[in-house]
Amino acid sequence: MNPSAKPAASEGVDEIATVRIELRDTDPLIWREVEVPTAMTLAALHDVIQTAMGWFDCHLWEFTIGRQGYGPPMDEDWGSETRQEASKVRLRDVLKPRRTTIDYLYDFGDSWEHRLTVTRVRASDPAASYPRYVGGERNAPPEDCGGIPGFYDLLDALADPGHPNHADATEWADDYDPHTVDERRIKDAFLGIAKRLNAARARPGGNRSPKRGS
Repeated sequence: MNPSAKPAASEGVDEIATVRIELRDTDPLIWREVEVPTAMTLAALHDVIQTAMGWFDCHLWEFTIGRQGYGPPMDEDWGSETRQEASKVRLRDVLKPRRTTIDYLYDFGDSWEHRLTVTRVRASDPAASYPRYVGGERNAPPEDCGGIPGFYDLLDALADPGHPNHADATEWADDYDPHTVDERRIKDAFLGIAKRLNAARARPGGNRSPKRGS
């Protein structure tokens, strides 16, 4: 943790931060903005991103902050690089004083690369529930569509009835709408995450020893 950070940040169970999530290499940009407790673990932040972007948590993932990686517990799929378990590190422990940039990779095959910008650490609103959805634009790509190139090939096929792959793409994509963010689904799912975080905080030592997904 940066030594210049305020002492309150290390104890600030009632602090929140604004997190802007951007899916790299998308044009127009696909993004979300959320507010989260800084006391949540990086594993819980992963859950927030999955929900906000509409992913289904079917693949490996990793945060990179500086040169340090954070992810699920190590196993043979991770190779020899040293990564810390995301469930054992809280967001507040990796924050810089004003702005923190975090790289988040989801699905090592399709390589959905996200940039997270964390700002505005401040006191929470006692009347609000966190995480809280603030806003966003455009639907995230469907799972397993082939990364950014496959995604835009899919959009081209869906938009053009004369495209040779239009029928197959329409059947595969089902009711996918690239322009719509399902805000109600996000907000409802965030309520479930908030209940889990509150339950973790209520346990003895809940703010000192992170549990998986807390």
